[in-house]
Amino acid sequence: MRLLIVEDEKRLALSLARGLTAEGYAVDVVHDGREGLHQASEGTYDLVILDIMLPGLNGYRVCAALRAAGHEVPILMLTAKDGEYDEAEGLDTGADDYLTKPFSYVVLVARVKALLRRRGVGAGASPVHVHGDLKVDTAARRVFLGEDEVALTAKEFSVLEHLVLRAGEVVSKSEILEHVWDFAYDGDPNIVEVYVSTLRRKLRAGLIRTVRGAGYRLETSP
Repeated sequence: MRLLIVEDEKRLALSLARGLTAEGYAVDVVHDGREGLHQASEGTYDLVILDIMLPGLNGYRVCAALRAAGHEVPILMLTAKDGEYDEAEGLDTGADDYLTKPFSYVVLVARVKALLRRRGVGAGASPVHVHGDLKVDTAARRVFLGEDEVALTAKEFSVLEHLVLRAGEVVSKSEILEHVWDFAYDGDPNIVEVYVSTLRRKLRAGLIRTVRGAGYRLETSP
């Protein structure tokens, strides 16, 4: 399951991203309302955690724009404000739930799981992505090539998952770094090449194509 956090407090955003990643979610983070709206509109997310006080566009406007465009992704709003008016305004714009800062991380995770259950994500059949003879079960975190299961480490799976969720698209090295290692990673960016090389060896050499100067693309044909 893939989550988007739209939060301009970078330390809080990083803390939430790390915690939710440890819970088994794939997490993307942005710090601006306009970028959040773009990401939520273009990406495939199962839930959006959306702060209200944001630069660019505030959370109310982001939420309203998503609903006006027909996006039904569950939205959990975060705010430092409190009071019935603020909660009502958030819910009126289309938010599914509302959490006031400071909040307990345990409560946030419980709210996230409740919203995903309400939507049916993870409650029924596992989300399985099939591309030719490659099958990736993002809920059970299992990978099959033909009839054979392929054992991957957690990081290998996360890299593959990000490519699978955007199969056929070119995904840059920096996007993979932010998605799998988080935006604050300051190690060697060539670590992505190492993991892609390992995936090619474990799966199939031609499955992940290098697009010179742009990134990588998971081929969608067998």
